[in-house]
Amino acid sequence: MKLTIDRFSVALLLGTVVVLSGVCEFGLCFEDDQSIRMKLGGVHDCRGSQNSGEIETLARFAVQEHNKKENTLLEFARVLKAKEQVVSGKIYHLTLEAIDAGKKKIYEAKVWVKPWMNFKQLQEFKNAHDAPSFTQSDLGAKRGH
Repeated sequence: MKLTIDRFSVALLLGTVVVLSGVCEFGLCFEDDQSIRMKLGGVHDCRGSQNSGEIETLARFAVQEHNKKENTLLEFARVLKAKEQVVSGKIYHLTLEAIDAGKKKIYEAKVWVKPWMNFKQLQEFKNAHDAPSFTQSDLGAKRGH
């Protein structure tokens, strides 16, 4: 018995493999209950990777870039939480702990990565507890009341 496979069948099979292998990279992930959840452009947890070497390297990069830009001396301590957003590449939303003048503080950083271009850029770095300040006039309070 001779098995023959035409070019169309091979192309269809290869196309299916390529599409299925790229599904999670482009934001569609299969859940345990076999439902499909759209995540393209949405921010979602980095499953089990907040302690990975890659995430720690990105967090250290964020602290170093912040130190250069702001002329500060923060010292990276650890990653507390990591999320990712699929864009043209990925934006990593990191919550990290760093030491500032001997005191541990929590910061939020966003790092944009395009590995195929060897591109890495700090988009944002801020104290996690920075909250907008309100004055009495913002709250509608009148003096003397």
